Amino acid sequence: MTRLAKHISRIVAGVALGGASLAVFAFEPLPEKAPEPADNPGTEAKIELGKQLYFDPRLSLDGTVSCNSCHNVMASGTDNKATSAGVAGKHGGRSAPTVWNAAFLSVQFWDGRAASLEDQAKGPILAGVEMAMPNEEAVIERLQKIPGYVSQFQAVFGKDGMTYDNLAKAIAAFERTLITPNSPVDRYLKGDKKALSAQAERGMRTFAEVGCTACHSGANFSGPALPVGQGFYQRFPTFGSKYDSQYQLKADEGRYEVTGDESDKHMWRVPTLRNVALTAPYFHNGAVKTLDEAVRVMAKAQLGKDLSERQVADIVAFLEGLTGEFPRIDMPVLPETPGYSVVD
Repeated sequence: MTRLAKHISRIVAGVALGGASLAVFAFEPLPEKAPEPADNPGTEAKIELGKQLYFDPRLSLDGTVSCNSCHNVMASGTDNKATSAGVAGKHGGRSAPTVWNAAFLSVQFWDGRAASLEDQAKGPILAGVEMAMPNEEAVIERLQKIPGYVSQFQAVFGKDGMTYDNLAKAIAAFERTLITPNSPVDRYLKGDKKALSAQAERGMRTFAEVGCTACHSGANFSGPALPVGQGFYQRFPTFGSKYDSQYQLKADEGRYEVTGDESDKHMWRVPTLRNVALTAPYFHNGAVKTLDEAVRVMAKAQLGKDLSERQVADIVAFLEGLTGEFPRIDMPVLPETPGYSVVD
């Protein structure tokens, strides 16, 4: 989107909400194409290779878990569980965030420990509680036994192109196609006043007025656009409340576990609100089961406010309007190994 188009979308939002708050200027339609890094432009062949790898459980130690197992692109981009089950049924401590529109985030994972989609793609394959492969070399050794992958890597990346870095590049190229534009909110911001119900429009105004846009702004509703690797973090919870113990909100120390910096305790990358109505349960630990309860928790924990039931219902109606149009994802045909298995 051009700078002028962004300016126009902000004006539309401001007019639509009657100038209720300067915060409404944080609303922007979602672009239909994600930015690409200069060293990893998307091509049809690379995206197709990445799609196969994304769906292939042979990237896990026992051949049971794929990227799609936890980030299901046939649905919400999550597995809709509090925590995901990896190889041998092991569970990590955090909920799987949606992969839809992750291409618009400036850092990945709840704690921002990966600077890019490429960096993120490398992690779960080697994580003991996820796909549990012992090391990068073991991953490449397995892929080298699958002729279809050998030929595809060579075609996409050249001779000797089957590397762990290139595996991540292919997966990331596929993930950059996972965009859900044209939600009711997007259409409303572009001028279609009938795209939102009166309740959802009221919820948009309430969302801005109570202060939610202090964190959830921008086209992805995950904060301002920042350079890749520079995360937008907020402390959660900010205000103490009954929810701290009820939902164990402070049990995980967040970004502090990455940096060891005291100032990073309970700091988290602000998540996208795109398609949030479909991604329950909520928060880093998946402890809150419903969207209306998540709205109450956020208002109290982040803004120190108790919302009325009408305010909660209105905000939920607005958030439901952030459900976009999902592109059709056809299951890929994976390269075969006739007569033998690469999984022990």
